[in-house]
Amino acid sequence: MVKHEHMNRPAESLGDARYARALSHPLRVRILAVLEERTASPLELSRLLKADIGVVAYHVRTLHRLGLIELERETKVRGATQRHYRAVERRSVSVEEWEDTAPVAKQAMVEAALLQIYEYARRSNAAGGFDRADAHVTRSALQLDEQGWERLRDAMAAVASEIEAIERDIHNRQEAGEEVQLEDVGFAMMLFEALPFSRAEQEPAPPS
Repeated sequence: MVKHEHMNRPAESLGDARYARALSHPLRVRILAVLEERTASPLELSRLLKADIGVVAYHVRTLHRLGLIELERETKVRGATQRHYRAVERRSVSVEEWEDTAPVAKQAMVEAALLQIYEYARRSNAAGGFDRADAHVTRSALQLDEQGWERLRDAMAAVASEIEAIERDIHNRQEAGEEVQLEDVGFAMMLFEALPFSRAEQEPAPPS
């Protein structure tokens, strides 16, 4: 069978249908989540995720072919070569690019993010991650007009900028030789047009 050249090129835009395919499998999403935090081989991933090594290796190859992860190093273990991968740095998505992206690709990206957030928060909660007195979780159901939406959007953008400033400050203090005690912290923000729970209950059931 002839392999078409474009299948071996990394996906370069959100509009590339391969992004949607890459993020359509929950195991691939979990693999990406791990490789965004650390370098790992398919064998290490299979043990960590409690999944079959052959299945994990297949998904790792798929993610690598699509340019979402990169080979960082190779090591020899008992005569075999283990390849260690890391997720490539996430690229920023402009408002214009997001607007021009097909709905199916947007939904795949959001679904992947929601799965990662769910796993991240659920496992952290089970380990006591919300036990601190100043931990926080809020879900707000709002009714806003266009002006209110824009104010909330700008407020979230300001928070995102402040988070970047906080991280830069910590990095600068480390570079200056200050001893910094770091801990892993999770933070998630979402802004979306909502389908209220009450409205969902009123929708007709799908045909059996």
